[in-house]
Amino acid sequence: MPVPRQARPAAGVTSHLWPSGGRHLWPSGGASAAQTHKQGHLVYAASGILAVHTERGTSIVPANRVAWTPAEFIHDHRAHGDTDMRIVFLAPSLARLLPERPAVFLTSALAREVLLALTGPGNYDDATPGYSRPARSRLLRVLVDELREAHEQPLHLPEPRDDRLRAIARMLYETPAENATLAELGKAIGASPRTLSRLFRTELGMTFYEWRTQLRVYHALVLLADGRDTTRTAHACGWANPSSFIAAFTAIVGTTPGRYRAGRSAPPRPGATSVG
Repeated sequence: MPVPRQARPAAGVTSHLWPSGGRHLWPSGGASAAQTHKQGHLVYAASGILAVHTERGTSIVPANRVAWTPAEFIHDHRAHGDTDMRIVFLAPSLARLLPERPAVFLTSALAREVLLALTGPGNYDDATPGYSRPARSRLLRVLVDELREAHEQPLHLPEPRDDRLRAIARMLYETPAENATLAELGKAIGASPRTLSRLFRTELGMTFYEWRTQLRVYHALVLLADGRDTTRTAHACGWANPSSFIAAFTAIVGTTPGRYRAGRSAPPRPGATSVG
């Protein structure tokens, strides 16, 4: 069955769409239907947190990240916290400069301002002057150049394809605080830890512990968006003490949970990487 090019907005969503982009104001928990586009697109959360799901996995998009989805990838969106979602479509000449797979990038101060400018009221409010086509083209080129210079971030959680990995993923999605070892999880599904370790590296490109840390940080972002404090979030996501949680969260997101929850996100460090 073909996938509609643009899903109908869910109840409670305020949407503005135009040929080169869009803006959706999502209530917390809002989600789109599966859809696909003929052009690749960038998604940015001016406020709130977005999850962008494709067959390759889930991209987590907090306020200092932008997610890239290439053309023809089936995807859907979910908002965690009231979310101001901005969309920018890229022509093939610019899209070819970005990866051929979904990715998440750091958002520099310049990239953020360009994203907000390209998706501002000039596109949908007749009383607000918009950009000319040449000016928009220049801004799009600046945006893509900024992303090409940015570090790709470990906030894309790969989706397992192997049935054994999918079984483990289901268990951890449901109970992210589960602290079972890979050997214990393997015993539950009938697979050796050596086999599972190899599958995580060859199929997902990371260790089991790196993947689980990213899953936990994703869950933590959702809880923080819902107003949960740092200590309760740490325990709900499987960390025995808040300091270990803060270190892992900061390494991936680029700011502490407290700063992020308060909306005072510090500029992310260029070399931020995941913690296993």
